[in-house]
This record gives sequence, structure tokens and C-alpha cells, in this order.
Amino acid sequence: MITENASHYDHLEQMSVQTLLTSINNEDKTVPLAVEKAIPQIEALVTAIVKRMKEGGRLFYIGAGTSGRLGIVDASECPPTYGVSPDLVVGIIAGGDRAIRSAVENAEDDSEQAWKDLQAFHIDQLDTLIGIAASGRTPYVIGGLEKAREAGVLTGCVVCNPGSAVAKAAEFPVEVVVGPEFVTGSTRMKSGTAQKLVLNMISTSVMIQLGRVKGNKMVDMQLTNHKLKIRAANMVMSETGVSRERAEELLAKYGSVRNAVLNVNTNSEK
Repeated sequence: MITENASHYDHLEQMSVQTLLTSINNEDKTVPLAVEKAIPQIEALVTAIVKRMKEGGRLFYIGAGTSGRLGIVDASECPPTYGVSPDLVVGIIAGGDRAIRSAVENAEDDSEQAWKDLQAFHIDQLDTLIGIAASGRTPYVIGGLEKAREAGVLTGCVVCNPGSAVAKAAEFPVEVVVGPEFVTGSTRMKSGTAQKLVLNMISTSVMIQLGRVKGNKMVDMQLTNHKLKIRAANMVMSETGVSRERAEELLAKYGSVRNAVLNVNTNSEK
């Protein structure tokens, strides 16, 4: 259990604020290097996910505590960023939505509950389930992965200890070994950062492979605030050469950068 090993630092309470911050930052610098080593595992998982999602599958995340919250964050950002349905990428946390803000006692120790939570979404063989657990031993996640695998669901995981029970339960394990935490056992730190990076890589790569990005632009993003409307107008102007006023008119009519650009040269818009 490398995530439970003693910190490389001691007497933290005696450190100055500058020393604390510098030391935390030095530890954080090691995280991307650990993620880099896992890229072949991430690639295999993403490739398998994309194949199923192109056939109509969905992506589910399950986890407890910090890991569960990170899955929910990643899933909740897909609809506004890429214009997909909220049902396409779903994050589930042990203990339910109440656990997003407050710890729910013993929720992560229930090995049966994850599958019950997933069945509420009618999960099937086209879908993918990714278990997120820094320790790699969370019963909620292990139970969910095992049941899902028995049902023919594609399974992956993101863990921060090698050779864990969670990794053994998944077909496509991603193991990012970041070493001991700055505060011993506080896996919301380096482990959480690693999980966030990997989830970003997975969802972004999947959405690009599904055609939700053109060039380097979020052409299907939801125009939910002033900042995004300005960004969208700039995209339309850059792509088509129309004025800002015209770009805003097209966006108001067609609802997205993609549709605005596609329709700007149609007969009805000339």
C-alpha cells in the first residue's frame, strides 16, 4: 500500500508556510511523470471505450470519497463542454449525491451497492464502467467492477497502488503510482491529482474520437454564459469570416458553433 507509506517529510507542523508550499509543489511535480508511465494503459482503455461508444454505449464512473467526486466532476463537465447528453457520461459516488458534500459513513464498504446503483441506469454490454480508487481496495468499487464484468460490461479502473484488488477486477487497469503523500495517507493530494489528470485524458480523448472537437475547438459546447457566447462568436467569425453581429445571429438561430458554421453558406442564410 504505497499510498499509505510515510511521507518523505516530517515535522510538518514546524515548517514555515513557504517551506510547506514549496515542498507540496515539489511532490506535485512528480505526478505527471507517473501518469506518463501509464499512457499505454490509458491508450488501451480509451481505444476500447471509443469502440463501444460508437456503437451506442455509455461511460460510467464509480468511486468513493475524493475518487467518486472526481468522477462526478469529469462526467458533469462533458455535456457543457461537448454538447452531449447528461446520460452519456455518468458519475456515481458511494453514498449517493449526499456524499458529494459530506462523508457518508461506511458507504464505501458496501460491496453490493455499486451494482444496485448502476442497475438504476440499466447498464448493459455496450457500456463501460471505470472504477476510481486511489487505494485500489475500496469494496464499493471492487463489487461494482466484478458484477459489471460478469454482465459483459467493459471495465477499467484508475488506481494509485500496483497490483490492487480493484485492478484485478478490471479488464483495463490504469495504475498511476505516485508514491507516498505529503501528508501521510492523504490521497486527495497526489493521488487525487493523478486521477484528475487521467480522467481528463480519458474523457477528452474519447470526445475527440467521437467527433466532438473540430480542429482544436469545442464546436458543440453549450452556450450557457456570456463568456462562452463570446468564445463561440469568435470561433464562427474565424471559421467563416462573417461579422460579430452575424455570428451572434447564427449562434442564436442554430445553437452551436458547429451548426452555425454548417449553415452559414446555405441558400437560406445567403
